[in-house]
Amino acid sequence: MFRSKHPRDIFNEIKWRFDLSKCKIYYIHRGAPGDIKVVNGSMIKSIEKSFLVLQGIVEDAYIPYHRITRIEFEEKIVFDRKSLKKPDPNIIIRDINQNI
Repeated sequence: MFRSKHPRDIFNEIKWRFDLSKCKIYYIHRGAPGDIKVVNGSMIKSIEKSFLVLQGIVEDAYIPYHRITRIEFEEKIVFDRKSLKKPDPNIIIRDINQNI
């Protein structure tokens, strides 16, 4: 569905081809329950080069892309930082040795 794997490019594609209000953004927010905060795409004020600007009640929030952990669009996961991590080869070797 989406051509890119980087959050900024995904947001731009949703902005220009679809509707940002149909997405949910999960990002690391220290102090929130589980250190994760979820906001609706309608809160996106602008998509900058290094960060996302969310419209706030008192002031805007600047969210660096490396803090975004998941993007959902129309209830489907289109970006998940966990799935981008490569497995640690040391863990694989240790598991193989334990089975021998």
